Amino acid sequence: MSWNPSIEPTCPGADDVDAIETLIVPRARDIGNFEVRRALPSARRQMVGPFVFFDQMGPAEFITEQGIDVRPHPHIGLATVTYLYKGEFQHQDSLGTNQMIYPGEVNWMIAGNGVTHSERTSAQTRKGPSSLFGIQTWVALPEEAEDMDADFEHHKEEALPFIEGEGKQVRLILGNAWGERAPTKTFSEMFYADAVLEAGALLPMPDNHEDRGIYVTDGSIEVAGDTFQSGQMMVFRPGDAITVKAGAAGARLMLLGGETLNGPRHIWWNFVASSKDKIEAAKEAWAAGDWEHGRFQLPPSDNGEFIPLPE
Repeated sequence: MSWNPSIEPTCPGADDVDAIETLIVPRARDIGNFEVRRALPSARRQMVGPFVFFDQMGPAEFITEQGIDVRPHPHIGLATVTYLYKGEFQHQDSLGTNQMIYPGEVNWMIAGNGVTHSERTSAQTRKGPSSLFGIQTWVALPEEAEDMDADFEHHKEEALPFIEGEGKQVRLILGNAWGERAPTKTFSEMFYADAVLEAGALLPMPDNHEDRGIYVTDGSIEVAGDTFQSGQMMVFRPGDAITVKAGAAGARLMLLGGETLNGPRHIWWNFVASSKDKIEAAKEAWAAGDWEHGRFQLPPSDNGEFIPLPE
């Protein structure tokens, strides 16, 4: 659909508002075949709304027979979001899901009380050179949903709301913003969107959410007179009217936020919970390795190996 004309971009001047509450500059980490930049959690900010983890994967190039092999591992208390710009992943989980994901699509796995999954480059893709570039995030669940049964949703690119016009293209991945709502089932108010802006294009931030942030994946943007480059995350002050302007080379952004949860979350390895007791119980269950009768099972289609509990 075309850009909603009722959304009037308003650019606050540098003297009008101290727009940025927190600026996060993640460091790149080499994890083997590619780099990861982790913006959340950081020393300066644990969450933006319910988003408690935010990784940029790549960009990376693989030769024939190379790829990603994230062995089966567990999660609790969160929902994972995989969103790709380039490449593909094969997702397999303990619910029996075996789902490919391609650019513009959404894999939404709700861990709840416990789920196990793996992510790998498919055998077909390994037959030749390939690329990988994308974002992985975790959304912390509210307390009333932490112990629910695990679930999984996949949505094709065409199922997601797409807004374009005035030099911008925005795909809403999760939640609600700019008068649209994504189809994915969520458990608290949030928004998550992929935006591509031409040089000089203006994009107003949603004004219906408490916490709001932007991660610059490519290019640069200007906010209240300051310029921010790729690889930076900005978290804005609640209630301020914010519009961003793309730099001379344009920009690609991930916009995220929502209502804050009722308290901080404990994070240990792949576990997120509102209490340390829940983390300890999950650690014991994974260490026990009772895949037949225990709390965690391995994916039926990928059960030959798994990531052990960290020491």
